[in-house]
Amino acid sequence: MIAGAFAYFNYKFSEYKFIDFEKWIFYKKKDIFTPKNEKYIVLVYSSNQTDPKTLLKKIKSDLPILAVDLYQKRKKEEKNVIYITSGMNTLLKFIQRFNIYEVPSVFIIKRSKKTLYKQDSGINTLE
Repeated sequence: MIAGAFAYFNYKFSEYKFIDFEKWIFYKKKDIFTPKNEKYIVLVYSSNQTDPKTLLKKIKSDLPILAVDLYQKRKKEEKNVIYITSGMNTLLKFIQRFNIYEVPSVFIIKRSKKTLYKQDSGINTLE
């Protein structure tokens, strides 16, 4: 029974991933991004493939959106949308951590501790 509980805990813990914004630095236009909300929708896209405004119209939610541009263009923050990017090493770790195989993809993160956020939904591809 203990082995079963241990296996279940490991499965549930590995099912969703974590990101610590204190360890992984993301940038807004010129500033370092520091999360303030309890939950965010994360949109991972590449601005050289698709206009983010087209993608944002497909997201129906009141949650603030973190738009992570893999092409690394820095855009000014808009109402309910925070455009962030980072250096290539951080972006590669981010993609690997969340197993992002296609862009554009979306998922929800929820605060676990101060700057530590946990994936709170599955990863879906926007079409």
